[in-house]
Amino acid sequence: MQKYILQRLLLIPLTLLGILTVNFCIIQLAPGGPVEYVLAKYQGMNVDSKAQFSATPSAMQKSKNNAYQGARGVPEDLVKDLEKQFGFDKPLPQRFLKMVKDYALFDFGKSYYQDKTVGALILERMPVSVSLGLWSTLLIYLIAIPLGIKKALKDGSRFDVLTSFAVIFGSAVPVFLLAVFLIVFFAGGVYFQWFPLRGLTSDNFADLSLMHKIGDYFHHIALPVFSMTVGGFATLTMLTKNSFSDELNKPYVLTARAKGLSENRILYGHVFRNAMMIVIAGFPSLLIKMLFTGALLIEVVFSLNGLGLLGYDAIMTRDYPVIFGTLYIFALIGLVLKLVSDLTYALVDPRVNFEKI
Repeated sequence: MQKYILQRLLLIPLTLLGILTVNFCIIQLAPGGPVEYVLAKYQGMNVDSKAQFSATPSAMQKSKNNAYQGARGVPEDLVKDLEKQFGFDKPLPQRFLKMVKDYALFDFGKSYYQDKTVGALILERMPVSVSLGLWSTLLIYLIAIPLGIKKALKDGSRFDVLTSFAVIFGSAVPVFLLAVFLIVFFAGGVYFQWFPLRGLTSDNFADLSLMHKIGDYFHHIALPVFSMTVGGFATLTMLTKNSFSDELNKPYVLTARAKGLSENRILYGHVFRNAMMIVIAGFPSLLIKMLFTGALLIEVVFSLNGLGLLGYDAIMTRDYPVIFGTLYIFALIGLVLKLVSDLTYALVDPRVNFEKI
């Protein structure tokens, strides 16, 4: 096991290097950039309409004489100053090597448009994303495990059929679509205004008592967490049901019943421990899914200042340091949690042996 862990740890830097290399090349080929974005604002273009700016990149690309087409009528000194400010006055290999060296030391540079370092922005936004991911993952387990066990025990019954509709709904409805529906009906003022429209806390949060702070916090995260929970509990529910159904049909269960053991003792003394191995081991993988898929969309829809919204805004404004910084952190967390997931499988199930891989 130690050899396997060492191999996986050594692969993490190589994987991060590959991810950075691929995305660095993609960014160089993508139309537009921070220089073009600033020039567009300088010339009075409607860059607030980000979709319009992204849809008309040809006006912002470099021509063969290495001048920006979007810089027509703009002082040449301004263009050179912008290139120097954003680091585009250096050759591509030099810029890439500097980025790799800095990222190895967790130095992500400074945002182009915010007077903060990328590391400070990530630390500032990280609690929001982690909060959403942890709460939704906890609720998914609290709902899916009892529901999956009940469905396995009542397989084929009316309860199993009716709850299957909820499972199908949870797996079929996109998370962002459900989030928009909840905002329109419960937070938009069109029908009901029971929940806040944006943010994780109220403006007067600092003046509230401890109990009111807790209530205010949960009042704000209710809809985002509900959206993520509905979108994630279906898979775990079916995994739990199938795992328990397989265990209930094994010979040792029949033997225990023949000995006269009660159903509760059979279920919670023998079946539960064996069936829950794969469910418990899947916790890190589910957390990765909540952090990197559900949370990203939810933060944008509910205007929550997490890493997802930070990365989205950075892409829209071509803030490259923030884009690469958030990508690096997401990739690193994902790789570490994936390793934890594999190790959890080995701990809960002795039959899993990674030494043979």
